[in-house]
Amino acid sequence: MHLAYPAVLAVLLFCTGLYGVLARRNAILVLMSVELMLNAVNLNLVAFDVWLRDTLHAGQALTLFTITIAAAEIGIGLAIVLLVYRNRGSSDVDRLRDLAERPDGPGGPDEQPAQQTPAEQAEAAA
Repeated sequence: MHLAYPAVLAVLLFCTGLYGVLARRNAILVLMSVELMLNAVNLNLVAFDVWLRDTLHAGQALTLFTITIAAAEIGIGLAIVLLVYRNRGSSDVDRLRDLAERPDGPGGPDEQPAQQTPAEQAEAAA
């Protein structure tokens, strides 16, 4: 088997995934693009493992670890995207910049300080 065929396919998959990460605004499509990039890496690992005729099959073993990490990443990523969609009504990546902390506190300079209840005032005084 020639190494060029799977290597070229892996490069095409990786470039397609990279374009998807950089150009898409929908968070779910960004996660799918990251998965495409990881699959390109897995294809390279298996192709080089077969080409080098490794007796321990280290490339295939590392591919299994990569698939496991990718599954965990997708599970947590989808949970975060669903929570953001539930709270914001959109999964647009550009709108997620509002989640960053501001340097002057959690609410910014325009936020009024929260009113304390009498029990909190007594606890703070004690």
